[in-house]
Amino acid sequence: MGRGRVQLKRIENKINRQVTFSKRRSGLLKKAHEISVLCDAEVGVIVFSTKGKLFEYSTDSCMERIIDRYERYSYAEKQFIATDHESHRSWTLEHAKLKARMEGLQRNQRHFMGEDLESATFKELQNLEQQIDSALKHIRLRRNQLMNESISQLHKKGKLLQEQHNFLAKQVKEKQKVQTQEAQWEQQNHDLNSYSIVLSQPFDSLNIGTYQTGGSGGEQEGTAPQCQTNALLPPWMLDDLNE
Repeated sequence: MGRGRVQLKRIENKINRQVTFSKRRSGLLKKAHEISVLCDAEVGVIVFSTKGKLFEYSTDSCMERIIDRYERYSYAEKQFIATDHESHRSWTLEHAKLKARMEGLQRNQRHFMGEDLESATFKELQNLEQQIDSALKHIRLRRNQLMNESISQLHKKGKLLQEQHNFLAKQVKEKQKVQTQEAQWEQQNHDLNSYSIVLSQPFDSLNIGTYQTGGSGGEQEGTAPQCQTNALLPPWMLDDLNE
């Protein structure tokens, strides 16, 4: 039959209380040593008896270092908690401010749209009217500025197109002039070639100024060859021959 569960409450008997304290203290220090060895942990245990006597255990007998580390971590945790609480409070206030501002902007937007004006006072309506008039002035000013800029750009584009048109027209005229000159040169070369062909023929074959008389009638022949020769020669050569 096993031992029953001990009820946790203060032992009234002083001797039994002292014996229990001695046993449990030894067991506690033994467990602290075991966990420090098995788990490679830094352990510090401090126990004060009823009479104020100190009992302690620390890993590698460095209780001061363990206490100092505990104080640093405890202080950092307290600071973190305080900072987190302050930050939470700050974010709460900021959220409330932003919410109020958003509601105000939404209300102003409805007023600008001509809605929800029943709750507005006379002064608020006057301010709203002034704001709308000022906004309309700025809008018209910006619109006129954009229109002037657009007109100026169109004028610049028109001027550029006119310059391009003039340049192309000049090129067309120059090209036509060149074509006319080439046509004249071709015509002159053609005339010179014709003249060279005529000069390359024997002079007797041209029958220039040859007349034959026959019969009693005194008829003259040679008129047809002369006309054929005249058809082959350019006008300025005919003038020289006639002279």
